[in-house]
Amino acid sequence: MTRYVDVHPENPQPRAIAQLAEVLRADGVIAYPTDSGYALGCLTGRAKELERIRDIRGLDERHHFTLVCLDVSQASQFAAMDNSAFRAVKACTPGPYTFILPATKDVPRRLLHPKKLTVGIRIPGGEFLRALLTEVGEPLVSSTLLMPGDDEPMTQGWEIKDRLDDLVEAVVDAGDCGNEPTTVVDLSGPEPVVVRVGGGDPSRFE
Repeated sequence: MTRYVDVHPENPQPRAIAQLAEVLRADGVIAYPTDSGYALGCLTGRAKELERIRDIRGLDERHHFTLVCLDVSQASQFAAMDNSAFRAVKACTPGPYTFILPATKDVPRRLLHPKKLTVGIRIPGGEFLRALLTEVGEPLVSSTLLMPGDDEPMTQGWEIKDRLDDLVEAVVDAGDCGNEPTTVVDLSGPEPVVVRVGGGDPSRFE
């Protein structure tokens, strides 16, 4: 049965964070809230767990997963950034943006865009997620929790628990979360390209 973990959004309980980190390290998949809605996540390098996320969401192998990172320093281990890209990412984060960047050799190939060899990077806000990322010490591989046939991502922890019971190891409820997708900016080329307009202000890249 899926574990339901209630976490205070501003002062996350250390015990709850430790329990979730243990679930992830034991090859678990969790549903968790971000500043742009709920996501499914697991630790990097977990091939079977990635396939489980694909199955839950009905995704094919072309889906571009995102690495959810604690800060720009951690993100730079997995995404190659020149000075311009580094300044842009730092200025916008934490916040509701996803940046597409050239991947470093530390990124498992299954997470890369098959042709461009890029990776999506997220540095979200929120004390819960920062606490969890600090505890596990590495990024989460993440995908928006948008179920097959649904028009909008799921936003209520109890509803997610009912729908995904036995499909994931834990569902996190940390209060209200955003329900607007991230603004996606491709920084892999010579000029920034806004791929999708969402919660983050795109004007600085246009």
